[in-house]
Amino acid sequence: MKKIYLLVCLFGLLSVSFASAQKQFNLYAIGFYNQENLFDTIHDEGKNDYEFLPSGSYKWNALKYEHKIQNMSKALSEIGTDMLPKVGCAIIGLSEVENSHVLDDLIKQQPLAERGYKYIHVEGPDKRGVDCAFLYNPNLFTPETTVLVPYVYDLQEDIDKDRQTRGFLTVTGTLGGEKIAVIVCHLPSRGATSYYRELGGKQLKAVKDSLQKVNPKIKIMIMGDMNDDPFNKSMAEALGAQREIQKVELFGLYNPFWNTLVKDGNGTLYYKGAWNLFDQIILSQNLLDQKQNKKYKELTFYKHAIFKRDYLIQQEGKYKGAPKRTTAGGTWLDGYSDHLPVLVYLIKEK
Repeated sequence: MKKIYLLVCLFGLLSVSFASAQKQFNLYAIGFYNQENLFDTIHDEGKNDYEFLPSGSYKWNALKYEHKIQNMSKALSEIGTDMLPKVGCAIIGLSEVENSHVLDDLIKQQPLAERGYKYIHVEGPDKRGVDCAFLYNPNLFTPETTVLVPYVYDLQEDIDKDRQTRGFLTVTGTLGGEKIAVIVCHLPSRGATSYYRELGGKQLKAVKDSLQKVNPKIKIMIMGDMNDDPFNKSMAEALGAQREIQKVELFGLYNPFWNTLVKDGNGTLYYKGAWNLFDQIILSQNLLDQKQNKKYKELTFYKHAIFKRDYLIQQEGKYKGAPKRTTAGGTWLDGYSDHLPVLVYLIKEK
């Protein structure tokens, strides 16, 4: 088995033959990355994007925008290349993108254009104008349906204030010959109380349940910036994502990033001297090899990781060691994001 793992690591998506068993495997990388305010320099009618205009507080001009697009495309193109150096990710969920215009510019950049990435985006109701989006390599993933399920407030005082926010971008399609669904989300920020993220967790579970009701065999990944750690109520209780594979029940969910934070102390954003892990990819039970007997006959969770490169980390100054963001303390850093990307690998016998 060690020989199998080693060869898969070396050759990734390429067919791998084994002298002993003559088996071949395909590997797929699935990522998520918060783009940290990927805005263009043009005002979108009805949106509060004034900070990201040339006259706004960020002095957001063409030069800064072009650098931002180039930086994000570089990082996105390298997610998954540790194991798939020529292929990268089959799918990448995004948050904090302003509109289709920035996505058009993003996939035109050479690192992404070379792989032919396409995107799925539905304009959402968020008042700042930030949405979730879905990048995919059409050679690996074939989309079938798309719906933006709205985040629904249940308190009348919230509804009256028209506090609409990001919904749940839900895409179904085919990967590795199997039906999958990906739900990309960006739950309410910590400017709001835990209640609103718990409400989001319940709604994510409802979306997941509805997909499984239509097709009990569909394999589901829930990804996003949860604005909570894996052990917080929104994820552990409202959504019900388990810490250990062995505790995941039929149609349940597993959060591999729980132990990444709690056991290993690794996170995706750095705040007041400590790591949080708000960026997560959560897997449905039928993606797991709980009894070690699937032998990768179907799409199966293989491993997970936080994607980290030196260029994504601030190397000096006040913010040394934290993710290198675009702007901090009013200074343009020409960076990437205040979050690090995350990814999972799925494996299947060819």
